[in-house]
Amino acid sequence: EIVKDPKFILGGATRTDICQGDLGDCWLLAAIASLTLNEKTLGRVVPLDQNFGPDYAGIFHFQFWQHNEWLDVVIDDQLPTFNGRLVFLHSADHNEFWSALLEKAYAKLNGSYEALKGGSTIEAMEDFTGGVGEMYEVKKAPDNFYEILEKALKRCSMVGCSIDTSSAAESEAKTPCGLIKGHAYSVTGIEKVNYQSQEVQLIRIRNPWGQVEWNGPWSDNSLEWCSVSPSEQARLAQETQDDGEFWMKFEDFKVHFDKVEICNLTPDALEDNTAHKWEVTIHQGSWVRGSTAGGCRNFLETFWTNPQIKLHLTEKDDGQEDCTFIAALMQKDRRKLKRLGAEMLAIGYSIYESPGRDEHLGKDFFRYHPSKAKSKTYINLREVSNRFKLPPGDYILVPTTFEPHQEADFCLRIFSEKKAITEDLDENIAIELPEPPSPTPGETEEEKQFRALFEQISGQDMEISSEELKYVLNTILKKIKNIKFKNLSLISCRNIISLMDTSGNGKLDYNEFKVFWEKMKTWINIFLQFDFDKSGSMSSYELRSALKAAGYQLNNHLLQLIVLRYSGDQLQIEFDDFLNCLIRLENASGVFQALSVKNKEFIDLNIGQ
Repeated sequence: EIVKDPKFILGGATRTDICQGDLGDCWLLAAIASLTLNEKTLGRVVPLDQNFGPDYAGIFHFQFWQHNEWLDVVIDDQLPTFNGRLVFLHSADHNEFWSALLEKAYAKLNGSYEALKGGSTIEAMEDFTGGVGEMYEVKKAPDNFYEILEKALKRCSMVGCSIDTSSAAESEAKTPCGLIKGHAYSVTGIEKVNYQSQEVQLIRIRNPWGQVEWNGPWSDNSLEWCSVSPSEQARLAQETQDDGEFWMKFEDFKVHFDKVEICNLTPDALEDNTAHKWEVTIHQGSWVRGSTAGGCRNFLETFWTNPQIKLHLTEKDDGQEDCTFIAALMQKDRRKLKRLGAEMLAIGYSIYESPGRDEHLGKDFFRYHPSKAKSKTYINLREVSNRFKLPPGDYILVPTTFEPHQEADFCLRIFSEKKAITEDLDENIAIELPEPPSPTPGETEEEKQFRALFEQISGQDMEISSEELKYVLNTILKKIKNIKFKNLSLISCRNIISLMDTSGNGKLDYNEFKVFWEKMKTWINIFLQFDFDKSGSMSSYELRSALKAAGYQLNNHLLQLIVLRYSGDQLQIEFDDFLNCLIRLENASGVFQALSVKNKEFIDLNIGQ
C-alpha cells in the first residue's frame, strides 16, 4: 500500500538506511547504525532470510536479548504513515523497509512506540548483542582514550556518543558548529590521516537524523580535505553529501562531546589483543517494598535487608596479583512499565569483604565495615556496570536502589576473567524452636491471678471460647505497663485455639492456656526488642531478625509474602499481626514435622491431608 515494489533490504543493510522520523528515539537509531557495522551481529537481530518474495506471509521476525535470553519477536507489515509516507524510522530508499520493521519489533518488545521516547544508546546496544556496556565521561577519559575507541571498533564493539544539556530547553538544540545537544550519535569509524606532513587523529560520527552535520575542521566541505590525497579520501570513504555522517578531529571531539557509551560484545574487548573467554554468571532478583527494598548505605536501618550475593574470587588473572571482573546490574522491564507510570530507578551496588559466614549479614556488619568497592554512582539508567580488580577471596555484593521502598526486578551479571563462583545469601529455611520451659513446682503469683480470672470467665468446665479468650488476653495485656499494643482481634484468638486445642472441641482449657501464655511471653519480648521507637508496632524490615529470634529462618521469597500479608500501608507490623504470623508458622511447621516421617525436607500428601 505504501510502495508498489517493497524490498526488505536493498543493497545491503547500511547505516544510511536509518533516518529518524517523528519519534524521539535517536538513542535507538544510533544503536541500529552501530549494528550495521557488524554483519554477524546484524544477522542475528535481523534474520536476512526473509523478504517480500513469492512465499511472503505478511509477517517478519527479529531477535532481541532480554535478561540473559534471546527472544523472537514477530510483527505484521503494517507501519504508521501520514500522507503515504512513513512517520517514524525510514530508509533513504523509500522502498526499503528493514529498519522501519526493526523499530516496530523493538516497540512491540517494549509495549509501544511511545515507550521508545528517550533512552540511552547502550540500552539498545545490549538488547542487540547481549554484551556489557561501559560509559566514559569524555572530559575525564584516560590518556589512551583514542586507542580504547580504536580497539573497541576493531573488535566490533558498538559505540555511541552524546553532548550533555544543562536544561530541558537545550534538548536537541543546535550549536553554532552544527552539533545537537542531548542527542544520541553513533561512532562509525576512527582513523589516522597524513595532513601537511603530520599524522592527525580523526573520528567519524553519524547523526541518526540522516542530516545536520558538524561544520568545523574536517567536516564534509572543509578546506582540510584539499590537502589529503584522493586515495586517502577514498580509504576513509569521505563524501560531501548531507547524509548525517561526518569526520572531525579527535581533539575537537573531546572538546564538544561529553559521553561515550561502548557495548563490548565480550567484556575483554578493551583490555588487550588476546580474546579471552570470560566466565559469566547471572542472578535474577527483586527489590520488594517492606522486605528487600532497603535502599543505599545512607539508609543503614534498612540497607542490610537488600538481597546479598556472595562472590568467590579464587584464581588470579594471568601474571597478576588480583582478579578482574565486571559487575553489571540491570533493572528489568522499566521501559515496558512506562505506560503504568514506572520510571527508571537510580540503582547501584556495594561490595564488601565477606566475614566468612554463609548467612544474610545483619545491620551491625554494615555499621562497622566499609565497602571494598562500589559502583561509581547511583544513576537512573537501565544498567550500571563497572570493572574491578580485587585480591582473591570472598566478597558480598549488595545490589540496591538509591531510595528505600522502591520496587523492581533486577538481573545481576558477573563477568570474570577466571572462574568465579557466586551464590545468593538467601538463607535456607530452618526451624529451631526454643524448648518449652520446665514446669515450676507450685503456682506462681501470676498463675494464681490467671487461674482466678480463668475460673471467673469459664465457669465450672474450665474451658473458654475464642470470645472469652479475647477478653482474658486483652485484660492481662492492659495490666502490663511497657506494652502499647492495641487489643487482640477475635481472629487472633481463633487462631490461638486452632494452634493449642488438643481435644478438638474448639475451646481452650486452663492447661492449654498456660502453655500458650509461656509462648506469648516469649513473643511479646521479641516484639518489644524490635519495636525500636516503642510505638507498639515494628518495621517490616526488622521481620527477618524478629522471626529468627523466634526460631524461624526464612528466605527472601517467604519474607516477601509474609510482609505483603501482615504489614500495613506504612510498612509497620502491629503485635496482633506479628502474633498471627507466628501462630501460622508454628501451625504449618508442626503439620510439616508430623508428616515428614521419611525425609525431613519433603512430605507426601493425599487429598484428605
